[in-house]
Amino acid sequence: MSANTVRTAQRGTTEAPWVRYTLTGVALVFMFLFLVLPLAAVATEALRKGWEAYWEALQEPDAWSAIRLTFLTAMVAVPLNLVFGVAAAWCIAKYEFRGKSFLTTLIDLPFSVSPVVAGLIYVLVFGAQGWFGPWLAEHDIRIVFAVPGIILATIFVTFPFIARELIPLMQAQGNDEEQAAQVLGATGWQTFWFVTLPNIKWGLIYGVILCNARAMGEFGAVSVVSGHIRGQTNTMPLHVEVLYNEYQSVAAFAVASLLALLALVTLAIKSVAEWRMERELKALAELPPERPSPLLPTAANSAAH
Repeated sequence: MSANTVRTAQRGTTEAPWVRYTLTGVALVFMFLFLVLPLAAVATEALRKGWEAYWEALQEPDAWSAIRLTFLTAMVAVPLNLVFGVAAAWCIAKYEFRGKSFLTTLIDLPFSVSPVVAGLIYVLVFGAQGWFGPWLAEHDIRIVFAVPGIILATIFVTFPFIARELIPLMQAQGNDEEQAAQVLGATGWQTFWFVTLPNIKWGLIYGVILCNARAMGEFGAVSVVSGHIRGQTNTMPLHVEVLYNEYQSVAAFAVASLLALLALVTLAIKSVAEWRMERELKALAELPPERPSPLLPTAANSAAH
């Protein structure tokens, strides 16, 4: 290839410096206006009356109840979605069966349904006038306007995150290592624990982080099924709305700042997980074709014992 051809190719694939600087400037301005400035506004409003008012807002019984309920909902919804997401991803990525595309569509359903509609579904099914409402009332079981309804609505809106993170990762990895482990005598559980799980651990952590972030910040579906009972069924996002509607702006922004802090911590953990996952994928891509995966001897040794 001649020098003229190389220069022509470089001109065709490289933009002018002023274009790069303009695009970079636009991106930075956008991030400042829509990410940095709102966070700064939340922190400023939360501390507008000083640290004493800030801590008093967080120490109120209703605020503590909202914080506890938010963490309880996440602690129940995330592990359940973890089990479901891994099982669904394993089934879809590793096996061929009738109805596979339909199952994948069902997993994507919460992405296409409004969270408010998702909450309304549970009201129509478990509410006082719903399908199972009279039976639940007879047995003194409360789902809607109670903690179980909040957990169910949160599970519905968050269950695609882990499965959707793992399915493409498992499909890209293929079945070669699992088949080799089974040929060497590993059982199904040994194959999963010693071959599949180490290969997907960072993708799994990434999906759990996203699922947990959505579970703690969910508003629409939880708002419909909670009933907005202060001190009982208000999560942190709902408590912020109640305080703001009552013109308690300092208290509202104090609780909102706690949510923002959780979001920043989640973002930091997510960045670390992305970095580690990219490193492992790059290391796997650089392995020579004839070199076996270091995970296979582990599975074989486990099967031997």
